[in-house]
Amino acid sequence: MSSSTAQTPSQGNGTAQPTASALRRTAKPKHMNGPLYKQANSNVVLVRRLKRRDEGPMKQLTRWFVNNQIGFSFNLLALLFLVHGGMPRARTHTAKYFHLSYYNTNTGNYGLGWADGHFILFCIVLLTGLRAVTMEYILAPFAKSQGISKRKDITRFSEQAWMSIYYAVYWPLGLYIYYKSPAYLDLHKLWTSWPDRELTGLMKGYMLSQLGFWLQQLFVINIEERRKDHWQMFTHHIVTSVLIYASYRYGHTRVGNLILVLMDVSDLALGIAKCLKYLGYHTICDVMFGVFLTSWLVARHILYLMVCYSVWAHTPEIMPTGCFRGRDRDNLTGPFDPPTTTDAGGALLASYRYLFEPLWDSEGLFCYNETVKWSFLSMLLFLQCLTIMWFTLIVRVAVKVLKGAPAEDVRSDDEGEGCGGGGGEDDEEFVYEEARPLEEEVGVEEIDLRNWERRTGVKRAERSTTTGVSLPGHSDRKELLGRIGCEKQVE
Repeated sequence: MSSSTAQTPSQGNGTAQPTASALRRTAKPKHMNGPLYKQANSNVVLVRRLKRRDEGPMKQLTRWFVNNQIGFSFNLLALLFLVHGGMPRARTHTAKYFHLSYYNTNTGNYGLGWADGHFILFCIVLLTGLRAVTMEYILAPFAKSQGISKRKDITRFSEQAWMSIYYAVYWPLGLYIYYKSPAYLDLHKLWTSWPDRELTGLMKGYMLSQLGFWLQQLFVINIEERRKDHWQMFTHHIVTSVLIYASYRYGHTRVGNLILVLMDVSDLALGIAKCLKYLGYHTICDVMFGVFLTSWLVARHILYLMVCYSVWAHTPEIMPTGCFRGRDRDNLTGPFDPPTTTDAGGALLASYRYLFEPLWDSEGLFCYNETVKWSFLSMLLFLQCLTIMWFTLIVRVAVKVLKGAPAEDVRSDDEGEGCGGGGGEDDEEFVYEEARPLEEEVGVEEIDLRNWERRTGVKRAERSTTTGVSLPGHSDRKELLGRIGCEKQVE
C-alpha cells in the first residue's frame, strides 16, 4: 500500500504546500471577508452572496438606468441622427436638437423660445453618455493602472476626474466669453444691454449647455449612491439651475456667465485635488488644496458678493423700470407698468404672475422693478449661504493641514481618508445561502467520463493494480454512475 500513498513535499515546518492548480481553484477576490463557501453540516453547503436589499420599482428602475447609461444614451442619439438623415421631412423637427434656434438674420444674434428645450435635452443625453463612456472605458482603467484597487475608490476617482474634465473645458470657455463681452472688469456694463434679450451663438450655446449639465447633475445625484451632503448638493443644483434658466429667459446672460466663471474655477481646483489624492500624490494634493481654498475664498466670497452688490446698487441706476414685450430686438415694445393687484382682479397671487411669465412665454412680459431685483438677489444670497456653510468645513480642513494632517474634503463620505489615504473598505454586506445544485435528466450515453476526469483531476483506478489500493466510488463505471443517480440506466 505504501507505493500509492506518496506524500506531498513539505517545506521547513512540514506543512503540505498547495499546488498551483489548487490555489487557482480556491482563490477569491480581495477585500472579501470570510470564505466563499462553507459547510453547514454533512449535507448542506452554504455559498456567500451579496446581500439583497429590499428595492421598490423606482429603485430597480434607477439601478437599471445606472447599468445601461451608455446604451440608452447613444441609442437615443443614434435614433435621432438616423431619423434626421433618413427622413428629410422630419429635419425641421430633428434639427432643433443639435442646432441653435431663433436666429435673427438682421442682427446675427439669437432669440429665445420653447425650441431651446430640444437643445437642452440633447445636451443632457449627450453628457450622460459621454460621462458614462469616459468613466467606464478611460478613467476607471487608468485608475486601476495607477494602483487604485478598491471599487469604491475607482468610482470616486472616475467621478472627480470627469468633473475636472468638464470644468477644464467650460471654465476657460466661460472666461473667454466674459473677456470678449463689454462687461469685462466693469460691473456697470453687466446691465446696459437690457431689455435686449438677443445673444450671440457662443453665449447661447454656453448657457444652454451649462443648464443641461446642471440638470443632468440633478439626475445623477438621485440615481447613484447618495453622499452625506446629498440634500445640500440637491438644493445647490436646484438653485443653480433656476438661476441659469431665469438669467437666460430674463436677458441677464452677462451676469449669468460671470457667476458661472466664478463658481467653476474653485470646482476645477477641487476636482484636481481629489484626483491627486486618489493617485497618492499627497504633497501635490495639499498644494492643490491650498489653490482650491484660495480660489474659493476670492471667487465665491469676495468677487461673488461684489456681483450681488451690483445687483442691489447698480441695477436701479442703469436698467429701465417697467415691463417689455417681445422675443427679439425687432419686435420689442415697452415699457409698460407692471400689473397690479387691481389689474388682476384683486387676486394677490395672480398679480405676481408677471414674475414667472418670461419663464414660459417668450412673447410675454418681462419686467424689472424692486420685486424682480429682490427675487434674483434672494436666490444669489441663498446660494452664498450654502457656500459659507461649506467654507466653514473647508477652513477646518485647512487648520488640520497646517497642523500637519493631510487635506481631506469633509463635505461628503467619499473623502474619508483625505490626501493621505483612499477611503475605507467597500460597504457591501454578504450573507450565506444554501447552494442549490443544478439538476438535469440525461441518458447514460450523454455522460462523458473522460471530460469529467479532465475537469476534476480525479482519475479512475485501473481494474488491475499492483498496489491493491482503489478510491471508493470510483473503481468502476457502474458504481460511479450509481453514485450520481444513474444506476437504473446501467445494467
